Amino acid sequence: MQVEVIMPKMGESITEGRIVKWHKKPGEKIERDEVLLEISTDKVDTEIPSSAAGVLSKVLVQEQEVAPVGAVIAYIETEAIEGAKKEEKSSRVEVVSEGSFGEQAYAVEKETVREPVLARSNVATVSRGNNGNRFYSPLVRSIAKAEGVSPDELIEIGGSGSGGRVTKHDLMRYIENRGGRGTPKQISKQPSYIAPQGKYDSKRDQIVPMDNMRQRIMEHMVKSRDTSVHVAAITEVDMTKIGDYISRHGEDFQKKEGFKLTFMPFIGQACVKALKDFPMVNSSIDGTNVVLHNYVNLGIAVAIETTGLLVPVVKGVDEKNILGIARGIYDVAARARTKKLTADDTLGSTFSITNYGVFGNLMGVPIINQPNVAILGVGVVKKKPVVISDAIAIRQMGFLTLSFDHRLVDGALGGQFLERIVYYLENYDTKQTF
Repeated sequence: MQVEVIMPKMGESITEGRIVKWHKKPGEKIERDEVLLEISTDKVDTEIPSSAAGVLSKVLVQEQEVAPVGAVIAYIETEAIEGAKKEEKSSRVEVVSEGSFGEQAYAVEKETVREPVLARSNVATVSRGNNGNRFYSPLVRSIAKAEGVSPDELIEIGGSGSGGRVTKHDLMRYIENRGGRGTPKQISKQPSYIAPQGKYDSKRDQIVPMDNMRQRIMEHMVKSRDTSVHVAAITEVDMTKIGDYISRHGEDFQKKEGFKLTFMPFIGQACVKALKDFPMVNSSIDGTNVVLHNYVNLGIAVAIETTGLLVPVVKGVDEKNILGIARGIYDVAARARTKKLTADDTLGSTFSITNYGVFGNLMGVPIINQPNVAILGVGVVKKKPVVISDAIAIRQMGFLTLSFDHRLVDGALGGQFLERIVYYLENYDTKQTF
């Protein structure tokens, strides 16, 4: 029996995925639940397991190629099943998510009649009368909207991507050349440095193409820089009380929960309390409107080896106690590092935290995670002498940085919010238990 491998839908906003790596080559055997391939979306890289044991018979979409959600990307030949009909049938493989705490995507097989590869693709479309439908990536649609390119115009653009897909470059070329159809707005192009042609030393310089994750990070950071008016405030916090609490309870906590107790859940809880006191910081900007979020979804920046950065989201942090926050942060961080996140796990944050202190850095100025209006940067906590009531004492001190969007958050609000976080950390109730 032949099993179809389908490009999975990794999130509500995801319409296509890029094949990063095939872990098996055509003709090689694969076991059920063994990793078959790795795909990349605008949000995350994910390892996809095989739903059946057999032999990878054919690969339709090669590495670094893009395919829409629902398209057949490969076939797996399985052994004949006793009692099966002789006529050829195929099974469709759909990859779905187990939810925010699921440990791995899983596959479900359903017997189906063989259809054209793109006939079942579940993608966003733009229609025009009886001329049929075409799919467009979120990036293409957002550029078209910003540049005033109508659906009728989109249909006229020739696509150079897989299956005739209109790529960003196709749209940009059309906008630059449309002439009499209207003067396009200025698009903020990628401000990456390009060395003059002929200046590379072929013997000593090495050209390494960016992987998909690095390209997405580059685009997101440039977008945030060009969207928000970044301002930063820096303060110092005494973490001695919490540090002593961790020293007393850390060993028992690890035995019970299976992971180490760190400063992060305490910082997360302090942020939640401060956000309730200053709800404007827990908001987003929509044109000339302010969207106040009556909940707190905490984005946690997670370094992926040394090659990238993801910001998975702990949902409903305002409804969790300190133990729930600790478990939530550990869960998303662990799944980010093992490529078990779905795209939805990176959506919906209302405020974010990045902890560069784990690398020994004292302080930094982080870039805001869109569409948030602020992000907290956490430096390393170190013992140092400080003056307390005209006496010198050894305390566990660290620096906190708040980067905020000056379009909405003024210096007074940003400074007061940051100091409120300090207050909650320095006055933590050590009577709380896990």
